[in-house]
Amino acid sequence: MDVRAILFLILEALFLLWLLWRSGLLDSRGRLFAALALTALAFVLRGLCLDYQTLDYRDFLSKWVAFYRGNGGFASFAYPLGNYNIPYLYFLCFFSYLPISDLYLIKLLSIFFDVLLAWGAAMLLGAARREKNAQLACCFTVLLLPTVILNGALWAQCDSIYVALAVLGLWLGLTDRPVRSMLCFTLSFGFKLQAVFLLPMLAVLWMKKKIKLWHFALFPAFYVLLVLPAVALGKPFLDTLTLYASQTGSIGDGLNYNSPSIFAIFWHVQDQEAASALGVAGAFTYLAALLLFCLFRRDRLTARSMLAVALLMAVGIPFLLPHMHDRYFFAADVLSVVLACAALWCAPAAPLCQFASLLGYHAYLKMRYLLYMNHGARALIAVLALTFSFLLWETGRPVSREIRKIEKSA
Repeated sequence: MDVRAILFLILEALFLLWLLWRSGLLDSRGRLFAALALTALAFVLRGLCLDYQTLDYRDFLSKWVAFYRGNGGFASFAYPLGNYNIPYLYFLCFFSYLPISDLYLIKLLSIFFDVLLAWGAAMLLGAARREKNAQLACCFTVLLLPTVILNGALWAQCDSIYVALAVLGLWLGLTDRPVRSMLCFTLSFGFKLQAVFLLPMLAVLWMKKKIKLWHFALFPAFYVLLVLPAVALGKPFLDTLTLYASQTGSIGDGLNYNSPSIFAIFWHVQDQEAASALGVAGAFTYLAALLLFCLFRRDRLTARSMLAVALLMAVGIPFLLPHMHDRYFFAADVLSVVLACAALWCAPAAPLCQFASLLGYHAYLKMRYLLYMNHGARALIAVLALTFSFLLWETGRPVSREIRKIEKSA
């Protein structure tokens, strides 16, 4: 391994410790030593993964960086390359100028956002439960989740980027920082379309008067600013803004791609076009019903119950949609841990989400099934049932003074 990659790993580990110290979570000797040991473990595991190359890296990511390197870097940015959105391509183009292996750079970028993801999860938990040991446990549980380690450090994927930004956006919204919240949600969407699974939380934040209607105008404004550098480099403005619309055809025609969705159970349907339309309609109906529930019970929505709503979105929407892939429950993996740390009732949701996601990861990384994906789909049905029963109970009782005090101080 390149010694420079090791140095970057160490810097990222120190950055995590600095974030935790700055947040006041390392103010005791016990928590400090625990954080040092767990940080070392998390980054050693990631370091062991750095040299591994997947087909996704060899067939796509490495070739894209090589194209930029061989064609003048940003001078060739206008060329239509790959099926990732503009912000991620900024990084790939920048990497083409650096002497370090692009394999390491791509993975180190994702690991940097692993750090923000873990810290953001701890901060998000703090909006519902102000207990430092619980927040620290949440941080390192997320950092050591198998899917979080495998996604970036092994697979060289970037799901930690959009999920970290969405988690930070939700935390900032719950803590009454609406402009920064909208910025983070916009950046999340800018990096990956799958951010739409959590974007409806903006409507819930509006119901709770955490954001105002005019804040929604910031979303398109921030998005335009995000893509303007690409336009300045020669990409067509309209094509750049509507990139996701052109990408929908690249997700494939299959109902399911190693995903624990409902189509892992009903994989044998004859009319796939009709099943696809039914799945899309079901997802929209499910989301509408969940938002209506939040609207009618908005006076009893707490930060803890809003974590449950976020998890129901992150699980339920991709569960019902067709054409889902193996990594599309990454946000659910993380939010299930945050909710489990906030409410013991929901603790089983975290291992169930891991089980479901890991079946898809195993199918890709090992090119064979450990278990059929329908087992993962049934696990997610259990997560939905458990989380919704908690939401019913949490919103069915008066909000205590203690909960209001926690939310005001978060």
